[in-house]
Amino acid sequence: MTARPIIMGVDLSGPSNHADTACAEFERYGDTLIYRRHLSWLGDADILHVIEGASRGASLTVGLDAPLSYQDGGGDRDRDRELRKHLTRAGMPSGSVMTPTMTRMAYLTLRGISLSRMIAANQPDAAIVEVHPFGSLALAGAPVEDLTMVKKDASARNRIAGWLADNGMDGLPDQEFSDHELAAFGAAWAAWKWQSGAASWMAPAQVPSHPFAFVC
Repeated sequence: MTARPIIMGVDLSGPSNHADTACAEFERYGDTLIYRRHLSWLGDADILHVIEGASRGASLTVGLDAPLSYQDGGGDRDRDRELRKHLTRAGMPSGSVMTPTMTRMAYLTLRGISLSRMIAANQPDAAIVEVHPFGSLALAGAPVEDLTMVKKDASARNRIAGWLADNGMDGLPDQEFSDHELAAFGAAWAAWKWQSGAASWMAPAQVPSHPFAFVC
């Protein structure tokens, strides 16, 4: 019997910011993602527990919205520069891709590196990928004006949730979502497209420095 494919998206914040950390879980069925649940206010142990439960009897793909590596010596990774070019051409602001070691990003990068290695150790069969949720949606045709306003405008978040529902995500709850919950949905969407071979943009893994693919 073929294992059912589970796709999870995780929107991370810094290690002490559990309030702004969210994950979303979907089951892939043909060309559709079926919503199962989403959770917020998560520490690392909470995320590992959710992933462990989702992985039972399933083939698991996890999209993490955080840098999962950094450039030795600091600055952008090649993949950061390349993605920034693609996203600015699509109308996204250049600051939507930030350098992993800059002050605003360093703690998020620390958590992303640590959590990805914990997941790999606990679930060695899981596929782990670094994602840029809203960048992925922008390259797939979601309205950029709404993507750039998700932190401030509930109506923009509602429209992006509607776009996801129209583009393969089935069963999303009829409710208002936070920007972090929406980013977790976008992370799952990006991981799903990568797993399906349909990512709009990808930087492959470069072991050992950058052991996970970065997709959008």
